[in-house]
Amino acid sequence: MTDLGSRPVDDEVSARRGVAAAMADAARAWLDGLDEAQRRKAQGAAPADDATDDERRRWFYTPTDHGGLTLHEQRPRQQRGAMRLVASGLSTAGYVTVATTMGLENVLDAHEGFVTIFDRERGRDPGMYYLSVFGTPGDTGAWAWRFGGHHVSLNNLVVDGVLVSTTPCFMGADPASSPLLGGAVNRPLGRVEDLGRELMRSLDPDTAARALLRATAPSDFVTANRTRINHGDRVIPLAGIWRDARFPDDVEQGKLQALSDAIDAAAAYEEADHEAVQYTLDPRGVAGGDLHAGQRETLCLLLSTYFDRVPAGVSPMARVDDAALDGIHFAWAGPTEPGAPHYYRLQGPGLLIEWDNTQRGANHAHSVWRDPSNDFGLDVLARHRARHH
Repeated sequence: MTDLGSRPVDDEVSARRGVAAAMADAARAWLDGLDEAQRRKAQGAAPADDATDDERRRWFYTPTDHGGLTLHEQRPRQQRGAMRLVASGLSTAGYVTVATTMGLENVLDAHEGFVTIFDRERGRDPGMYYLSVFGTPGDTGAWAWRFGGHHVSLNNLVVDGVLVSTTPCFMGADPASSPLLGGAVNRPLGRVEDLGRELMRSLDPDTAARALLRATAPSDFVTANRTRINHGDRVIPLAGIWRDARFPDDVEQGKLQALSDAIDAAAAYEEADHEAVQYTLDPRGVAGGDLHAGQRETLCLLLSTYFDRVPAGVSPMARVDDAALDGIHFAWAGPTEPGAPHYYRLQGPGLLIEWDNTQRGANHAHSVWRDPSNDFGLDVLARHRARHH
């Protein structure tokens, strides 16, 4: 059965070398343009198969400190260099989606009345996106980079000049849908949502019953921002997905806790609900092998909205053959009517994809692509260490 994780196969290595070289050029140029104080914040320890690598493996999708140097702390030319590095790890569509998501911070701020603070001067802030480089960019040894802020987390590892891991890869949108002039609608992740719903609604009643985890959706995607995914993982409340355990300001901490509690109350999940949607090593839902040709085509299109976030040649879509589709399981929670809170999961060898659009009246979307066996390139680093030490 084909493994759809982010580890390269032979015919991808050349493309992954090319992307890694572009990343290294952009990373070196960005670092060279920083002053000493900036560089201390921007550059971390080289990736390793030990505790010195713990910071690189921390990731978030909330508006918290993601670690590294923010865009706010950079001059315009430095910001351009930072975004050049970000673009080197994304397809054109992926980059446009990330840039749009960052801009949505201004829209969300207006929606909330320009009052949200959290633990900083401005809670919804398009300048609070953080870039870090770990190790020394080059074509020997291991180095990595991470870019993140509210609803964006990109994690890339290069070993001996080859891009070996691009996960976790998170993209979200809040608002998920917002008006544009002339009646148009801005939906950065619209196809990511619609194709999942289309697939679920195309199933016959018996197959849909096998795919349905729960009639109501969880409050967030299940595996959250864990470094490692484990059997039995359940939803983490919003207040638990921040770098620090609590805000220094008790009033702001109280607001966050109240928001977190309200989100959980809206989901109304009890023990049986959490058990039904928790992550399991054996995939739940309906297997791709049980889908007819049209449904398999929809499944392929849905996969492409995740895999094609990265540059051509790096995307695992080339490995999506009949055998791969047979082993991918699709599961759903919640109603299938547009506008209702819902969740879906795709799971197979080397693959976990989760989507949810449940919060803020189902207008707040999360999507994540992970490789449970190789997120952050951990197994590649272990093999690299074994060879060289």
